[in-house]
Amino acid sequence: MHNIWRIDDTEIRSRPKAPLWARLFLILGVVLLLGGGIVVIANVFVASYANHRIGNHNLLGDAGAQAQAPEHHVTVVGAKNILLVGLDARPAQNPNDLVRADSIILLHIPANHDQAYLVSIPRDTYVHIPADRATGWGGGYEKINAAYAFGRWHGGGTAGGVNLLAKTIQSLGGPAPDAAAVIDFTGFQQVVAALGGVYLCVDETTTSIHIGFTRNHVEKAPFYLNSDGTVRGPVPGVTPVVYPKGLCKNFPAWQALDYVRQRDLLANHDLDYGRQRHQQQFLKAVFKKLFSLGTFTNPLRLNRVLGALGKAMTIDDGGISPSDWAYAMRAITPAALVTVKTNDGQLNPRIIGGISYELLSNDSRQLIGSLNHDTVGQFIQQHPTWVSAAA
Repeated sequence: MHNIWRIDDTEIRSRPKAPLWARLFLILGVVLLLGGGIVVIANVFVASYANHRIGNHNLLGDAGAQAQAPEHHVTVVGAKNILLVGLDARPAQNPNDLVRADSIILLHIPANHDQAYLVSIPRDTYVHIPADRATGWGGGYEKINAAYAFGRWHGGGTAGGVNLLAKTIQSLGGPAPDAAAVIDFTGFQQVVAALGGVYLCVDETTTSIHIGFTRNHVEKAPFYLNSDGTVRGPVPGVTPVVYPKGLCKNFPAWQALDYVRQRDLLANHDLDYGRQRHQQQFLKAVFKKLFSLGTFTNPLRLNRVLGALGKAMTIDDGGISPSDWAYAMRAITPAALVTVKTNDGQLNPRIIGGISYELLSNDSRQLIGSLNHDTVGQFIQQHPTWVSAAA
């Protein structure tokens, strides 16, 4: 039996040596650029500063709303959809390796701009990925996280990956995104650290498969992992870190990142849906922390946060300036950020060709389609249990 390193109010002071996935925190950058209810963000100084610190690129190409409706003038008026992508790339990774999208989120802002919905698509979702002549991908059925990989393949780069992922989402009936953002793990911890950590409540006991300690308090991975990241078996003499249910505290960066990346050893055995829920709770916690700290009105703190984001993020603003985004989204507050579960948070696995996939229910496809038609609010009224509960 393993002993348990419990993460309670007495912190284990450690910085994880293993790479950490940058899931979901990229929404922070979008919130910074798109306003998030802070009038001061519309200030010319802040908008100009953000432009200089965070790179803006054409990531969506012909899969973006701007390209698909060129007869319409680009404007922030109306409902907007933003594609958010978190990557599983690592510094020492072979550049020829396939880099799959680790997190896929659609941020929907209704036409009245007074609310925002976060919809996460499970990375194992079984989909048809369209062919990509530029990279040599011939098209076929795969997990949705492979869409980014095949678009990035053979010189496609980040833009190619985002483009093919956006097209794959559209094949599910989803929207042509108005903007997009990508973040990799290297900047993830720095951004959380710049905020001084985030306050989280653990809703199910979660065991880390990435961080553990020996009897001599030496940090070491507690489990052997398979090539797909799943657990193969315990490492003798190493005790995994465990986040117990009911724990509420300000998590330092390394703990927050480790907690939200877990899926294998969750007490409720809800796998990706448990992780998806924790990630969404994390995003709301980050958003709340931004407000409570007064980040937008504190130039020094804003400088640190934007500096970290500039190293971690790449965005496509859809041709709309940050100041315009900011002013239009000024009414959105942390309380107005709604997190939504696909498949009502229930696993729907299917083994196809010896590989386990997640199948989206017809209702989930309706949810994704509602992003395209600005009817998410109506969907939620009909499916109230699909809203993730706050931790």
